[in-house]
Amino acid sequence: MALTDTNSWTGIREELLRRIHDRVWEPGAQIPHEADLAEEFGCARTTVNRALRDLAESGLVIRKRRAGTRVALNPPQRATLTIPIIREEVEALGKTYRHSLLERAYQPVPPMLHGVFHASLGDDVLYLKTLHFADDRPYAFEERYINLDTVPEARQRKFEVSSANEWLVHNAPYSRGDLSFSALNANEDTARILDCTLGTALFAMERITWTGDAPITNVKLIFAPGYRMRSRI
Repeated sequence: MALTDTNSWTGIREELLRRIHDRVWEPGAQIPHEADLAEEFGCARTTVNRALRDLAESGLVIRKRRAGTRVALNPPQRATLTIPIIREEVEALGKTYRHSLLERAYQPVPPMLHGVFHASLGDDVLYLKTLHFADDRPYAFEERYINLDTVPEARQRKFEVSSANEWLVHNAPYSRGDLSFSALNANEDTARILDCTLGTALFAMERITWTGDAPITNVKLIFAPGYRMRSRI
């Protein structure tokens, strides 16, 4: 089957992907050698190699030295996660949203972030505490650090009308991010802020986003009891 773009590794990858999805190559099947594929597509072997490397990085094929390339028997199933705008999340529940900025300050990068939030240690970052509401009930407590080297415009923002969550989603596009999830019990501070009983089980999320190698923001969100996270697979 001829490709419309035989000089592009992405075009070849899409054709190889089609053959895997259409079961032209069954799970566990041997994929033709790079040289044979290069001859079929009329391209350089390095182009085919790049396409196969991309499929291997995504877990769809398994490459072994001297053994060639095979379709993975159990390819990974990946969830699609996006950064939600909390206002939209609340409104989708049919509730009225508002937020309250509890604290806004400039301070150095805290020691706990030195290993992952690679901002200049001598420079201040913008520190924010925000409480999000749904129908005047606490919905989520947000603690955030913004790297002003990466997002200098944030220095002029008060984040009283539009939350930092919403403003950053619209104004600070990211290229990658790290997420961690945890459960915790409400201590005196979180119980007071989220208006729940001391020791209540709560869902927490921590996220760091980057543009290239430059960190944009680190945020920790603690959600009020009853929060449910949804994603697509």
